[in-house]
Amino acid sequence: MAVIKPTRDGFGEALVELGKENKDVVVLSADLTASVRANWFRDKYPERFFDFGVAEQDMISTAAGFALSGKVPFACTFGVFASGRAWDQIRLSVCYMNLNVKIAGSHGGISVGPDGASHQALEEITLMRVLPNMTVIVPCDSEEARLATLAAASRPGPVYLRLGREPYPIITDYKDSYKIGKALRMADGSDITIIGTGIMVHEALKARDDLKKQGVSARVVNLHTVKPIDKEEIIKAAKETGAIVTAEEHTVVGGMGSAVAEVLAENCPVPMRMVGMKDRFGESGDALELMKYFGLTAEGIVKAALELLKNKK
Repeated sequence: MAVIKPTRDGFGEALVELGKENKDVVVLSADLTASVRANWFRDKYPERFFDFGVAEQDMISTAAGFALSGKVPFACTFGVFASGRAWDQIRLSVCYMNLNVKIAGSHGGISVGPDGASHQALEEITLMRVLPNMTVIVPCDSEEARLATLAAASRPGPVYLRLGREPYPIITDYKDSYKIGKALRMADGSDITIIGTGIMVHEALKARDDLKKQGVSARVVNLHTVKPIDKEEIIKAAKETGAIVTAEEHTVVGGMGSAVAEVLAENCPVPMRMVGMKDRFGESGDALELMKYFGLTAEGIVKAALELLKNKK
């Protein structure tokens, strides 16, 4: 049976690894230390951990100062606060100066569940990818989150890691092939391509199995890095399958689907559909029930794929 863990766990594990390997790594938290698993680093390396309380803007500004002094700061809190409350500091203090600051936004997406719309970050990909110099990564499981965090530490410049609270099975077994900016083909197919990011990669793989039963051959691509986006893989998928469905636990307005659409519009226009939140806030409820309610499931992807295939024909 597959191990089930949230992506935030992989982030916490990687921080401990980095703390041992690199004495310049420091971790900054804004009150939600245990929730983002930064307490694992704090307990091991308390002299390199800094808690700012409910002061996200101060945390980001201080992270910029650490970067200027040669440190590798990881600033972490809930994604809705990291990307929203501190956006001005990220834009001017971090991205404008292209500083080596890593930002981890946990509890992203509708799967935060009972915390409700105020805490369900559905806009971070949009907010972060528009910023020059920013790298945006959305891991699909805890192991990919661990690999992404380790890779982010050695990548120059600003990085935003989107993490989640809901546990999902670990499907990552490509340690040697993980690379920021390089999408991963999870399964081959010839009729249509499903491009997923984050936990929606799991749903994409389920959708592929359901489509296979209906005689549809679906390719599945894990677009773990939304920026810089892997244009080559997207264009290849468009040329070879002729139709694209994107799946994200995020608003479709400016999100991963929009990023893919930009690539297709300029290079290889093909019919496409976006599965995601349709320009609205979330609601409070059980995580999996909310995913189903808003169509962020394999069934939602299958529906979009079958509708799209009619247009393709």
